Amino acid sequence: MRTAPLTASFGLLVIITYIIAAVFAPLIAPFGEAEVVGASFAPPDDVMILGGDQLGRDLFSRLIYGARNTVGIALMTTAIAFFVGTLAGLIAAQMGGWVDQILGRIVDTLMAIPQLIFALLLLTIVGTSVLNLTLVIALLYSPLIFRLARAVAGNIVVMDYIEAARLRGESTWYLITKEVLPNITAPLAAEFGLRFCFVFLAISALSFLGLGIQPPTADWGSMVRENATLISFGEVTPLIPAAAIALLTVAVNFVVDWMLHISSGLKE
Repeated sequence: MRTAPLTASFGLLVIITYIIAAVFAPLIAPFGEAEVVGASFAPPDDVMILGGDQLGRDLFSRLIYGARNTVGIALMTTAIAFFVGTLAGLIAAQMGGWVDQILGRIVDTLMAIPQLIFALLLLTIVGTSVLNLTLVIALLYSPLIFRLARAVAGNIVVMDYIEAARLRGESTWYLITKEVLPNITAPLAAEFGLRFCFVFLAISALSFLGLGIQPPTADWGSMVRENATLISFGEVTPLIPAAAIALLTVAVNFVVDWMLHISSGLKE
């Protein structure tokens, strides 16, 4: 941490700030997530420092709660996608043969479909609950993680120590968890941060289109859509949740770049 560049330090500071806002949202926010406390599109004052939304809810409070909902759901979705994609990629690399071929063709089929259109189609069919949103986005992004895990694991499974462990009679699960996975942790950790950004932006985009996180739950994407009319009157309020989305994306990318630099073994 002491040797981290300025960009990585800034990124870590932003991420920590978002985590604090998400965890302690009920203590930080002056009002409830869906509490109506003023007039519609009320201007900023001493009570509502960012003003009110179209229903008279405090925008600052909803911005804080949005950190918990948007970031929390994106993190959970990324974790599910990584678990499925990494596990499938490791199995394909370790077993090879027809298992690798079948998983590879399934992934190729999923990646051939435009993600946003596929997500809109699936959410229209199954509904827009948080569970459905999480599973659909995880399904769409797990093939990308599969390709990475399959590629990096493919370089490991041909090593001599893997063959030695196989000759000792070790099981496939042992080879995956004890021999292969520890040696591909660095690129996977960096990919997790990068993929989180894409998932985070995808959920915000779907919420903006009305098929993501549903009201009255606070979400930054839907907050932009709900208050977009204020832009016509010269108000910058709708840009605040958009700026929160952009700031977190930039911060995570700064940290990911630093992690990639560390894992590559390059020196300054």
